[in-house]
Amino acid sequence: QERLVESGGGLVHAGGSLRLSCAASGFKFNISPMGWFRQVPGQEREFVAGVNAAGTGTGYADSVKGRFTIFKEMDKNVVLLQMDRLEPEDTAVYYCGGLRTSSLDPYWYDQSDMYDFWGQGTQVTVSS
Repeated sequence: QERLVESGGGLVHAGGSLRLSCAASGFKFNISPMGWFRQVPGQEREFVAGVNAAGTGTGYADSVKGRFTIFKEMDKNVVLLQMDRLEPEDTAVYYCGGLRTSSLDPYWYDQSDMYDFWGQGTQVTVSS
């Protein structure tokens, strides 16, 4: 059974940094693309960052490009999202998502309906 557990959210002032962590278990982490999305109440889940199975390819939403970094720690089965120069508009619940795959997937994905399972989310609040 796939399981994703996010942590690292919290309250931070604008301009500050946070590092989110997603601990993965129950699936073949090393061949699965992963992604971070965020959601504000009343709005759809929004793509933030994606990484391919090997951790060699990444993609970002325009709104976070240059400020956020995603990477996979293969030896720890963890996906991290380093968030720098945070803005009040980054306030949301952040979710980690994963894909079921039977072979090494070279791509990252920015559509939430491509993902097969999700974590419970972690709240990020950025004050102005």
